[in-house]
Formats: sequence, C-alpha cells, structure tokens
Amino acid sequence: MSFYKKIYNEKFGVYYPAAVTVGQPVPVKKVAKRLSQMCTVTYADVMAVLGELPGVMADYMAQGKSVRLDGLGTFRYTLKTRGVADEADFDFQKQVEAIRVQFVPQREGAQTKGSVSTRSLVPTGIEWLPYEAIEAEDGGGSGGGGSEPGSGEDGTFG
Repeated sequence: MSFYKKIYNEKFGVYYPAAVTVGQPVPVKKVAKRLSQMCTVTYADVMAVLGELPGVMADYMAQGKSVRLDGLGTFRYTLKTRGVADEADFDFQKQVEAIRVQFVPQREGAQTKGSVSTRSLVPTGIEWLPYEAIEAEDGGGSGGGGSEPGSGEDGTFG
C-alpha cells in the first residue's frame, strides 16, 4: 500500500494529494537479496552487477546515448543552463549550471492516439491510504520517514 498527505498550496489556494514515502530508502543489499531469491543468480552476483551498473550507464550517457533498461525505463543526461542574449557571449562552461539524469519509466500497452498505456513501475490497483491515519495507529509514524510530494509547487502532477 502507498500513502498520501493532503497538502495546501497557498499560492493557488487549493488542496491536493501528495505521495509520501515511509521510513528509510530500501538499500541495494536488500534489493539484491530479494532478486537472488527470485532467480538462479546468487546474492554476490546480483551485488556485483548492481555495483557496476551506475558506472556503465554513466559511460554510455557520457557518449551522448540514452540507456534503456527493459521493464524499468530510459535514462539520459539533461542540462540546467542559463541563456545569453548575444550569440557572441555563448560559453558552454559558464552557462551550464547543473548536469542531471532524467528518468522516463517504461510504458506498457498500445501507444497510439486514443489508446491506453501504463508505466511499468506503476502497477494498477495501488491501495492509497491517508498518511495521518497511519501516524495515529502507530503513535506518530515509523520514524525517519519523510514526505516526497508527488506534485510540483503549483499543485500539478508530473
């Protein structure tokens, strides 16, 4: 089950639901252990592959390529930059403020106009519960958790 909180946006005067994460992030060791239990690959093999994956992905993206992991999605570099009015003032190094990695979850299903597709990381039938109710049940939350609003400051969802 997943959790949400009711958030008030003062700028627009509206309430909107925001997704909340509970507890600490799941560590890679726990993910590796679960993956090794689901297939014939050992825990050590899974850890070795997961440990090398970020470096391999960064290497391909540094070559100007995007990286698609089937069942997961596509990763690519994007830039946060500052513009200049005069082309003579163009200086890549001075204008780049940040290099970011954009992740686009894989879609499943038909992708023609008017058809329905779903993101593979977003299963259908997620049970959403208000986070406040959970906090009351266990005496104030699970500790260490933070909220990760699933929307922007303007109350829109992305």
